[in-house]
Amino acid sequence: MYLTRLSLTNFRAFTRLDMDVPRRLLLLVGDNAQGKTSILESVFYLATFTSLQAQSDRQLVNFLVSNEPLAVTRMVAEFQRGERRHKMEVRLIIDSSATNGGRLRKEILVDGAKRAAHEAMGAFNAVMFVPQMTRIIEAGPEERRRYLNLALSQAVPGYALALSEYNQIVAQRNALLKQLFERSSSDVDQLGYWDDLLTARGATLIHARIGAVEEMERQAARIHHRLTHSQEILRLVYQPSYDPLEQPQGQYSLPIRAQAYRNNISHEQIQKGFLARLAAVRSEEIARGVTTIGPHRDEMRFLANGIDLGDFGSRGQVRTALLSLKLAEVGWLQERTGHWPVLLLDETLAELDTQRRLDLQTYLRETEQVLMTTTDLKLFDPEFAAQSTIWNIKAGVVVS
Repeated sequence: MYLTRLSLTNFRAFTRLDMDVPRRLLLLVGDNAQGKTSILESVFYLATFTSLQAQSDRQLVNFLVSNEPLAVTRMVAEFQRGERRHKMEVRLIIDSSATNGGRLRKEILVDGAKRAAHEAMGAFNAVMFVPQMTRIIEAGPEERRRYLNLALSQAVPGYALALSEYNQIVAQRNALLKQLFERSSSDVDQLGYWDDLLTARGATLIHARIGAVEEMERQAARIHHRLTHSQEILRLVYQPSYDPLEQPQGQYSLPIRAQAYRNNISHEQIQKGFLARLAAVRSEEIARGVTTIGPHRDEMRFLANGIDLGDFGSRGQVRTALLSLKLAEVGWLQERTGHWPVLLLDETLAELDTQRRLDLQTYLRETEQVLMTTTDLKLFDPEFAAQSTIWNIKAGVVVS
């Protein structure tokens, strides 16, 4: 899969961009705050319908038009997927004259037909690396869950819909739990309906995460071993809030360093066990007014030579592990979908030593399409730069 054309209207600093995208390697060169990262952000948004940079979609609307009666931001990607050409379009619309008080509306079109986000997810795939993504490893578990959700939504049919429905069910179930506690109601059988829905959608998420983490770990460990010159072994440890892996009676849960294999557990087994576990903690959940177990509380940890990088990793270790994860995600998406995703790398070479820069550029030649930003072309191997198309970006304009 690869982009053939990118068009932006009133997106961030770009009032208008309409360019053919080169087939293999594209280097976006320019000083800081010129719009290089915004181009990568727009491509990733067309794959996931969310921004890794902005707190809200409203921030993506160009400030010159944001206060107009009708402000429209458009992102359009034309791309090749296998033998077929496709078009993905996203419109962000702020109509200040409408009765909704100027709230933002998002429209998604795939090949000209409107689609809900969960329906359009996976039509176009991209993997993005930006320096701020170290929070996937260093910040709280919600960042790691978000990472998994975005990756799986692109590759696993039905995952995005199951996730959306699961979150709605948790909210409804929590409201019922609080109501049961406040009214001291004995009619707890009402929870049965929501438990069935919760465990059905939750089992879909857990089952997909088990497979994805184990598959990505194999690729990430191999890449990380290469980037660290065989000095470190990387592990991804999935810690589900409801663990379908039975623990021997009288023993505690497996410690983080223990290897746990869950990929032979079926969706049905997960759902059945999850339902039984909910029944066991029902009294506690009513007292607390919240759903205490489930995918919304899952965790994933990153270990290098047995050391938890989230707690004890150096800056270099965290960055190398994250880069390994992102490159593994590229290979994993290719295996899952049969198509290479577009790889988006923001200032990736700046904090790597000379050898790791060369190793990375060698690896990038194996992918289908890469868009990279840099403030300094000297960081690139001359042969790699010569094989690349170079766009110079200045104040939201491509000047070459």
